[in-house]
Amino acid sequence: MKLRYAMVCSSNQNRSMEAHSLLKRQGFDVSSYGTGAHVKLPGPSLREPNVYDFGTPYKQMFDELRRKDPELYKRNGILPMLKRNMSIKTAPQRWQENASDGSFDVVLTFEEKVFDMVLEDLNSRDQSLMKMVLVINLEVKDNHEEAAIGAQLTLDLCLEIDAAADSWETAIDDIVSGFEQRHRRKLLYSISFY
Repeated sequence: MKLRYAMVCSSNQNRSMEAHSLLKRQGFDVSSYGTGAHVKLPGPSLREPNVYDFGTPYKQMFDELRRKDPELYKRNGILPMLKRNMSIKTAPQRWQENASDGSFDVVLTFEEKVFDMVLEDLNSRDQSLMKMVLVINLEVKDNHEEAAIGAQLTLDLCLEIDAAADSWETAIDDIVSGFEQRHRRKLLYSISFY
């Protein structure tokens, strides 16, 4: 049994896409999303972020930021990140608008606020399938170095869940406590339904 995974962060740019990229290379059935109202990328200052709508192609963002200030966006890692994203999919997608993508077995979030938003959204949907979904939060700082570490940790966790695919419901407590002991990272998790 192959499980379907979703990686979710705020803007579907850094943490979710780093994990999406790594899991995809390992042959996982994986998608990624953001939960924010808009996609936000760092700008020249904290008060001047670059804001896009979900669905704006990564290539369009890349071209626009490269025109604005190629040195700044290369130095802060935004252009390489967008280049990676373009190789995975066309544009950032919003979690709350993903119903047509079908159901997932496991949803991983990288920020408690995002975890709460995913659960709130799942609980507000029509749960006609009564299909269980495991939602896990692994707290990861939103920078390129932490996103790379978070992706490796995510891969480790997903490999364990996949190994217990037929019985993850009974194995999840042991998987989580083993992960927390090995990596000294606390996980939040909850079960919801489709």
